[in-house]
Amino acid sequence: MIQGIAHLAFDVADMEKSLHFYCGILGFTRAFDIPDDQGRPWIEYIKVRDGQFIELFYGGRNKPERVQQPIGFSHLCLEVRDIHEIAEHLRKHGVPLDVEPVQGKDHNWQCWAKDPDGNRIEFMQLDPKSPQMNC
Repeated sequence: MIQGIAHLAFDVADMEKSLHFYCGILGFTRAFDIPDDQGRPWIEYIKVRDGQFIELFYGGRNKPERVQQPIGFSHLCLEVRDIHEIAEHLRKHGVPLDVEPVQGKDHNWQCWAKDPDGNRIEFMQLDPKSPQMNC
């Protein structure tokens, strides 16, 4: 059912410093970005290896005007084979979904839940048209 870790996500205080750290120092590759609904910077994708990414969300002084979140860990994303199968599996085991299966801006299907400590977990079914599958 779970195929692996698709990405970890962080809200960052300074995007340029974070990009320099992950790409310039650690040697990962800047893969692509996803703007918000108004076309403003929202997420920068860093490619760790094929099919594995780090998402960097704009935060701190670079964050577009919207709901403020603390800097640091945002969520864990687990890649799944079938989004509806995992959603049903979670419901069957008494885990409420925060977001029912929906197709995101990157064409991938996702649903969301929380672990017992309240950490957000995204379950994602990759779409062949998504940038994650084509970078």
